Amino acid sequence: MPEKLNELTTAERHVIIDKGTEPPFAGKYDDFFEGGLYVCRQCETPLYRSADKFHSHCGWPSFDDEIEGAVKRNRDADGVRIEIVCAACDGHLGHVFEGEGLTNKNIRHCVNSISMKFVSSEAGE
Repeated sequence: MPEKLNELTTAERHVIIDKGTEPPFAGKYDDFFEGGLYVCRQCETPLYRSADKFHSHCGWPSFDDEIEGAVKRNRDADGVRIEIVCAACDGHLGHVFEGEGLTNKNIRHCVNSISMKFVSSEAGE
């Protein structure tokens, strides 16, 4: 676990700690495609590159790859889906789906915008 974790708002805690979900099409990164990195809102560990983001029309940011070692997969409490969490702090990110045929990699990380922060490539990343 990282030494320092960012303080979270009530809405951020609901998703990141309590494993909630933000409403579809409500997150700021759903239809956002600038160049840079997406980092964990709670611990700022880099999670995804903008080059791996795609428009899935599902209402949440979608990526077909993660930064190696940054994301852990766990069987969801519903026993069906696969939850994804930050490998550094265990903060809830969303779910991963395979076999949908949306990209050549055939995988979709469906991530809550509120679980991430964006760092522009213009900011030196």
